[in-house]
Amino acid sequence: MSRPLLQATAIVGAMALIPVSTGAMAQVDTNSYRDLDLFMDVFNRVKADYVDPVDNKTLVKGAIDGMLAALDPHSSYVDELDYDNLQIQTQGNYGGLGLTVTQENGVVKVIAPTEDTPADKAGIKSGDYITHIDGKLIYGDTLDSSIEKMRGEPGTKITLTIVRPGMDKPLEKTLTREIITQKPVKWEVKDGVGIININTFSASTGKDTRAAILAINKSLGHAPLGYVVDLRENGGGLLSQAIEVSDVFLDHGEIVSQRGRGNDIERYYAESAVPGDVTKGAPVIVLVDAGTASASEIVAGALQDHHRALVMGVRSFGKGSVQTLLPLGPKTALRLTTARYYTPSGRSVQEGGIEPDLAVPQLSDEDLDSRPVFREADLRRHLINTAKADNALLEDDEKTDPAFDTNAEALKKKGIEDFQLNYAVQTLARLGDARTAAAK
Repeated sequence: MSRPLLQATAIVGAMALIPVSTGAMAQVDTNSYRDLDLFMDVFNRVKADYVDPVDNKTLVKGAIDGMLAALDPHSSYVDELDYDNLQIQTQGNYGGLGLTVTQENGVVKVIAPTEDTPADKAGIKSGDYITHIDGKLIYGDTLDSSIEKMRGEPGTKITLTIVRPGMDKPLEKTLTREIITQKPVKWEVKDGVGIININTFSASTGKDTRAAILAINKSLGHAPLGYVVDLRENGGGLLSQAIEVSDVFLDHGEIVSQRGRGNDIERYYAESAVPGDVTKGAPVIVLVDAGTASASEIVAGALQDHHRALVMGVRSFGKGSVQTLLPLGPKTALRLTTARYYTPSGRSVQEGGIEPDLAVPQLSDEDLDSRPVFREADLRRHLINTAKADNALLEDDEKTDPAFDTNAEALKKKGIEDFQLNYAVQTLARLGDARTAAAK
């Protein structure tokens, strides 16, 4: 229901105090007061001369929103409606469609549909633009207003007009709202391989991931050949849960560090008090794509840097910043970008994302080739990765592997609906066969 978000709820580190001269402080104060005087001049002029009467609350909120929007795409003022949205994102259930959206140049843009929700079943895809709701143009409306229109009583219908890049005509999608119950983790077993699909990092994701591993082992009666951790189209969530999920597969070492303005560095490690790698060293493949963002990239980066998993798919979204919620009132807060996060090896994923160890395109998606890929670097005023000379933005690898010389139609005839997942499962199955042969 919001832009990709790494909700860091930890207290912001203290800012370093830099000695300045009395004269310098006076100059700063003078400049600040001059700027505030300009603001009040504009505020009073609008109040007095705008064509329609306007209240103080509208002007002040608009000024705050504009100030934060000038910083980066992820800093914002959290009013009561936003606060409730955040609670829903990390905790609860709601009546709606199951969409994660952002706003780009006044247009609502889809980050990702949640699996098994009305939006997912209707075929809405990452990168789609929503231009009308029930025939009414929503261009220029606030993101909160558009989200509120999409939510509603379960069982009620809603029609969305979708503009999909690469298609000549808009699509009309009529959906029926449902109770969206967040199920952060789903699991299944295929060809002796355990598949763990993590679709969001909400309050129970770490616990549910552990439970999924135990359930997979129980269903097989023994350990699987390996595990596929599917983080595709996962826009992120709670920092604490990204750390907990990483800890499920690690028995020691750093998971992530965050670095703030004053060069304060906070590091998070695998918990020695918690039993180590729950999978007991079983092979792991992590699937990522352009919708893998924020908390998901922490997990993928940690397991990749520790050589605990093979990261497979295409380059991830590239959101390497931490947003801290700073309370302002009972149900209001400032969501402010306060730090950048780094993988254990010191890599920043800001802009560049996580590069897969093995690039595997999603050949079973017929629309993929015609859809532009949407990542952090495409957002206006995104944070610049100052180290990108060492962490260059790379184009997705060309499809040179002979195994990729196929298409969606041919895969469908073979009964393969998800090429990337199928490739990961077969890779682990082959690895399992090789290990069995070597043990004989």
